[in-house]
Amino acid sequence: MACGRHYAPWFVAATACALAPVSVSAGPTDPAAQPPAPGLENPSGDTFRAAALRHGARATDADHAGIWKAATPPDGTMQGEFANADPLGLSAGVSIPADCSINWVDPDSRKRYCFSSATSLVVFLEAPHTYLARARENWDRTRANADR
Repeated sequence: MACGRHYAPWFVAATACALAPVSVSAGPTDPAAQPPAPGLENPSGDTFRAAALRHGARATDADHAGIWKAATPPDGTMQGEFANADPLGLSAGVSIPADCSINWVDPDSRKRYCFSSATSLVVFLEAPHTYLARARENWDRTRANADR
């Protein structure tokens, strides 16, 4: 069926073209020939995991670790309050280091806060001033204990 030669309205033709089967070539690398990485075994034929292995899922250096490492700022280039500790963790009394790739700038004080995960940021944004007040209390208490 040629998608451009339909007599139906344009949206029906577009839908038919979008739903047409697409074949994708896996490329020259056979995932079955590669040894499975720990935690990335492929017992159920999971092509996502196989593709991740082919494209450096186990790489530890930033040059070969994929797109997400490119989004991480170089060490020392971004500074946040609480010495880059996650404010949500601090509000719970735990210091969790963050690399500032996920951050929030308080519109009132213009201070930057760094988060260890997007989930932490989303939860924090439900009540930022409440979490910041608790984080400051715990941060001050931690610093006071460290000075003794």
